[in-house]
Amino acid sequence: MNILVTGAGGTIGQALIPFLAAGGHRVSRLVRFKPRPGEALIQWDPAAGKIDPAALEGLDAVVHLAGETIAGRWTPEKKARIRASRRKGTILLGETLASLSKRPSVLVSASAIGYYGNRGEEILKEDSAPGSLFLSEVCREWEAATETAARSRIRVVNLRIGFVLSAAGGGLASMLPPFKMGLGGRFGSGKQYLSWIAIDDLVEIVLYAITNEALRGPVNAVAPNPVTNYEFTKTLGRVLGRPTFFPIPAFAARLALGEMAEELLLASQRVEPARLLSAAYQFRFPKLDVALRHLLGKT
Repeated sequence: MNILVTGAGGTIGQALIPFLAAGGHRVSRLVRFKPRPGEALIQWDPAAGKIDPAALEGLDAVVHLAGETIAGRWTPEKKARIRASRRKGTILLGETLASLSKRPSVLVSASAIGYYGNRGEEILKEDSAPGSLFLSEVCREWEAATETAARSRIRVVNLRIGFVLSAAGGGLASMLPPFKMGLGGRFGSGKQYLSWIAIDDLVEIVLYAITNEALRGPVNAVAPNPVTNYEFTKTLGRVLGRPTFFPIPAFAARLALGEMAEELLLASQRVEPARLLSAAYQFRFPKLDVALRHLLGKT
């Protein structure tokens, strides 16, 4: 297949592109800089609303991962960039794809389990109501921005992605240095649920969403066994062979990271991949300890 990927420089994109290429697919990237001749790159400027429709003709599938990183303190300016990058970029891409004479058959567009907000022990499926936090609003707008593509008969899959386990980047990679030094521990009470996904499963889920025509709309991209923050930190410490005696109190997390800590570290999201399970997707890493041992070379 001829597949276009946005957000190729992120943790997910860097794993996805070689995975797709190894499967024999032709992969192009949508980038913000000017490509050199012969590169499989297409330039766009989502902030300015600029893209060349002719360069997108003939695609079989599009995977849309682009967006401002949510890492860092959420100043008003940062929050505006997080929201605008997802909404504007997705609207531009969706409208452009809808205008093509030969449209792709599927658009797999990233979203996040932040959609559900802070829900305690409630089991959350794709038809659960959205939350009321900042990221909940962002995810609702992000998913709504794909509606133009869906109305043009492009099958749209909105992947609500959980906490991605990758040693190459993202949240897990940032946790590894203190945990390897024996300075890791739970955040806050540790009772909040963390719904995770191994990067190996996530890239396979993206391809599964491309090829499985039964999947459309929101799909929870999480492993089937969420854990509490306490369980996660204890498991990570055990895999690394290090103690986890240094909890970070909720007030300290809020003081250091502000609203980001509230929504990413202290919020509880117990998410079930109901539609993937119904579609018979077979997880390679359904259990946390096995996933961490594989990713960290501790098998």
